[in-house]
Amino acid sequence: MNSNSRHWDDIFSKTEDEKMGWYEKDTSQTFNLLQKIPDWENSTVFIPGAGTSILIEELLSKGIRLILNDISSEALHRVKKRLRGQYEKIDWLCHDIAQAIKDPIPQVDIWIDRAVLHFLTKEDDIKGYFDNLKAVLKSGGHAIFAEFSMTGAPKCAGLTIHRYSVYELVQNLGLSFKLVSDFEYTYINPFGDPRPYIYALLKRDQ
Repeated sequence: MNSNSRHWDDIFSKTEDEKMGWYEKDTSQTFNLLQKIPDWENSTVFIPGAGTSILIEELLSKGIRLILNDISSEALHRVKKRLRGQYEKIDWLCHDIAQAIKDPIPQVDIWIDRAVLHFLTKEDDIKGYFDNLKAVLKSGGHAIFAEFSMTGAPKCAGLTIHRYSVYELVQNLGLSFKLVSDFEYTYINPFGDPRPYIYALLKRDQ
């Protein structure tokens, strides 16, 4: 695991959720895309860089089976504490998602990335991320992305980011994925600052 684990552990150990720059109470943008996936409520979902998002509880309330990944053990510990042991439908993976996943995990129906991929700026790390996605996502599965758009901020959480267009996401996934839906969305963070995002839903061919 790279040195960024210490960076994220420090943030999650010292900052309340509501004071984090990416904290969001409204997850409707993600659900707008989920609802375009047939029978999504019977899915297994992988969330890279899950952090402490309230999306976790909202998906659990729908009966979803989750694989929660984060580079920060502090983030995963906070979620476990918040759920108070009620997480029989969760598998936990503390791992740098840019590196090959060696632990055996089940194949998944849906991959949901809210603002994780854009923190990877090195070509090898970006490739590693997409290799992991392709390794765990089933044929016919779906991937949802929410990343800083090309007009978005150049930094987040003190780190330089890689801003995305929908075209670049499609190119990274390759010909076996087809774009289902995309839209732009400006998120207002807890400090009142606008953060332009792109959202995209892609389906992997059978």
